[in-house]
Amino acid sequence: MFVLASASPRRQELLRQIGCRFRVMTRDVQEEKGNDSSPEELVLCNARLKAGQVALLAEGLPVLGADTVVSVDGHIYGKPENAEDARRMLWLLSGRSHIVSTGIVFVRGGTFWEAVETTKVVFASLTEELISWYLDTGESVDKAGAYAVQGKAAVFIKRIEGSYSNVVGLPLYRTVKLAKKAGVELYDNYGKRSS
Repeated sequence: MFVLASASPRRQELLRQIGCRFRVMTRDVQEEKGNDSSPEELVLCNARLKAGQVALLAEGLPVLGADTVVSVDGHIYGKPENAEDARRMLWLLSGRSHIVSTGIVFVRGGTFWEAVETTKVVFASLTEELISWYLDTGESVDKAGAYAVQGKAAVFIKRIEGSYSNVVGLPLYRTVKLAKKAGVELYDNYGKRSS
């Protein structure tokens, strides 16, 4: 049993998909915007902040924190502020490749274990009509880079190089490896979900 320091439904679904047993606990954290940081530094910093704050309340349980951003040519794009910001981001991604970076941090007994996963995503060229259609779906809200790869934006993706689950919001392979390194049990009953 461990604590996930994230309200993200996508991260929760991914962990349930592989049979993890966890509780969700969050705290309001002022995330860094990363004006002078690399994407990798930024996501690790924010994952550290989230996990560290929740660890104060987790009653000794290990805590997993994560943060995801999209970057193009070194410029970082998190969650859009509004529909116009989402439209701007989608135009920037149109017909180009971008990098999705996720920082993951386990905190256990006051010790931090950290990793970053990066995945290259290649977008098709978008039209004004396609972008407007997508914004009308509401999927761009609360998503790094203003899109959900596991949703309707799948039609924009020409190619993914690297971890698909990373683009969704949590690199599962890297998370399992990091948990093992940190001595964190992700499963009860050897992977069988218990009630």
